Amino acid sequence: MIKFNNVKKSFRRTEVLKGMNLDIKTGDRIALVGSNGAGKTTMIRCLLGEYTCEGEVRVNGLDPREERKLVLKEIGFVPQLPPPLKMPVGQLISFAASLCDADPLEMIKVAERLGLDFKQLKSRPFVKLSGGQKQKILISIALGRDAKILILDEPAANLDPEARHIFFQLLAEKKDEAVMLISSHRLDEVAALVNRVIEMDQGIVVLDDRVEDEVDLDSVLQSEIKIKRADEAFAKAIKAWNFESEDGIQWFGKIAGPDRLRFLGVLSRYAAILKDIHMEDQKK
Repeated sequence: MIKFNNVKKSFRRTEVLKGMNLDIKTGDRIALVGSNGAGKTTMIRCLLGEYTCEGEVRVNGLDPREERKLVLKEIGFVPQLPPPLKMPVGQLISFAASLCDADPLEMIKVAERLGLDFKQLKSRPFVKLSGGQKQKILISIALGRDAKILILDEPAANLDPEARHIFFQLLAEKKDEAVMLISSHRLDEVAALVNRVIEMDQGIVVLDDRVEDEVDLDSVLQSEIKIKRADEAFAKAIKAWNFESEDGIQWFGKIAGPDRLRFLGVLSRYAAILKDIHMEDQKK
């Protein structure tokens, strides 16, 4: 579906992509990882047809630079930094839907599944929304259409735990029929979402590995956490995950399966007071 063949890209005298080769097929859910300056963003921009480059980039046999309109119809893109758009949310969704011949009502449905009140937000300028609201709108535009390629740059960074769970469910609905390219600085943030890891360094692919695909994207873990003593900092941290407790010692809540590593990372900060952790998959 996607092919990079000896792709090179330079900015003035700095060579950012140095003969990159890569083949991506339908069903691949890829974690694109690497430090700042590794070439991840430049690779994505070439794929989107925003940059000219040496070598060959193809999306379903099409050149994304020369046939950009046709290629972009196949791509749903969630950027890391929301664009500073002043148009109202309703107008933005209508405009985005018109560009890819999509139904704006489907985008609105996704927004509402993510917890947004569209009627309340539709007249508000996009630039005036909170970070989480902007992220949800951008996800709605990308997933509320028949995109065969999803390019997601730190897509869940500004989402609350419940919205992250819904986001993972949305990805699960598309996992067998689309390519997912999820860019992140940290592998542990996206490890449970993917079945392939590609690491870039200094403009080339230094690792391309298949990973175990055991965690269902729409799985839910019923969780019980016990601590040795009540702790204010711990309570604040775990309440952010919508956990509840009657005594401050025993906490109950639900974790999206793909968020397992992220959640355990939070708990690790309080290892000294942890007494018991129990997680059970509730997916039927």
